[in-house]
Amino acid sequence: MWNQKRKVLILGGGDRVEQIIHELKGARSSQYEPVGIVEEHLSMSGQRIHGVPVLGLRKDLAAILNKTAVRELLIVLPGNNSMRLNEIISDIECLKVSVKILPEFGHCLDDRNLASSIREVAPEDLLLRKPIGTKSEAVYQMVAKKRVLVTGAGGSIGSELCRQLVALQPESVILYERHENSLYMIGKELSDHGYTSIIHTVVGDITDEGRLRETMEVYRPHIVFHAAAHKHVPMMELNPSEAIKNNCFGTRLTAEVADQVGVERFVLISTDKAVNPSSVMGATKRIAELMVQDISTKSLTRFSTVRFGNVLGSNGSVVPRFKEQIEAGGPVTITHPEIRRYFMLIPEAVHLVLHAASLEEQGATYVLDMGEQIKLIDLARNLIRLSGYVPDQDIPITFIGLRPGEKLYEELVGEHESAEPALVDKVLKLTTRPTPSELLLVRQLSKGNEVEIMKNPSMTLKRLREFMAKVQSSEIQPQPWPSFFRVSRQESLTSRFHRL
Repeated sequence: MWNQKRKVLILGGGDRVEQIIHELKGARSSQYEPVGIVEEHLSMSGQRIHGVPVLGLRKDLAAILNKTAVRELLIVLPGNNSMRLNEIISDIECLKVSVKILPEFGHCLDDRNLASSIREVAPEDLLLRKPIGTKSEAVYQMVAKKRVLVTGAGGSIGSELCRQLVALQPESVILYERHENSLYMIGKELSDHGYTSIIHTVVGDITDEGRLRETMEVYRPHIVFHAAAHKHVPMMELNPSEAIKNNCFGTRLTAEVADQVGVERFVLISTDKAVNPSSVMGATKRIAELMVQDISTKSLTRFSTVRFGNVLGSNGSVVPRFKEQIEAGGPVTITHPEIRRYFMLIPEAVHLVLHAASLEEQGATYVLDMGEQIKLIDLARNLIRLSGYVPDQDIPITFIGLRPGEKLYEELVGEHESAEPALVDKVLKLTTRPTPSELLLVRQLSKGNEVEIMKNPSMTLKRLREFMAKVQSSEIQPQPWPSFFRVSRQESLTSRFHRL
């Protein structure tokens, strides 16, 4: 029949289980038919809730699923239970079961109609930490009635910045982006939500000084969020001159123009790849950080840098790639069985960016306590399970080897930096001491050297190699940092470039 309901097993306990069963059995339009309950802890086996039998405890989940032949599981857990959710998914690793979740009350569309909130388990549900909120009076006071410019406004971080900024009642938000399609999409989205009168879409490149200056002189932004960058590690290995042009020269130019037109605040969006970099992309982002710090020492504009790891679901990131490979029937490809990464949600990344901007210290660098690094193989296996497949049986996993410039582990604090709590919960402020070789390179990449560097890619690699060799051999001793940042890097930029 066209309206035949799908049998589902419910895992959980308490009032919400009783409520969701009542709703599913009472609604003719419901697509689910609850056929059994599995409890987390209590032993009520043999009893019934609205006619649905309690079949046993969670420890027996796999056996119960096998016995009932039910192939859909609805998990109803209170609060943030990512650890238990990971354990449950691991318990049913060898079963073809589609997993759904009923979010906690605060995330339901309507607490009086829980059935409408049933959804697929998302990768962010599996993060082993509590997501960070985005509300702050300090951030609101900073943005309200101000003009704000976002470079790279069509990217994953830039577009989310725009979404959160327009909700803070700014005078205007200027979306600066060179890719017209992505600029059109975020502009249209914001217009559809009623923000047409305060947004301005500008097609422009951060390496085009004339266009940058014209834009800032016309719109006179109070705040600039610099999110534009080349970020793909393997691609930048093949195009080092473009990485330097965009990430270094583009950042320096944007910061200099912001200083010259009297911008109040400038926030650079950086990356964990900039810490002890092993790649062209990472090295250029580290240089971008140094350029911003250098300009901050002689400017009335308040400059700051925000550094964070991978964001879930961003353009070109690993989660969408894994999903594409699963939908295609596999294999899911991973570079190395031990590779690990920090992960955060895009709204969390923007939360950090906004709070960094609201803090007052000139030239500061901030990072987020991102919890433990996640093994990509665990992430891949969980995504396969959540899709209703058995890892290695239905969907194979293959290892293809580390790509050029890629680390096994990421770091958020460098060898010449120390971390301490900032004024915002779970945000750390870094104290960084640039080495003499770092400062020398910033001067070498000052205005006037662009043509020489752009026309000679081998010289680009040579400069980066010499730069990192001097940094690695510096006599400055590293400072201690929190234990959760102490991870090993796979390979230094110096050793890799010596093999080129």
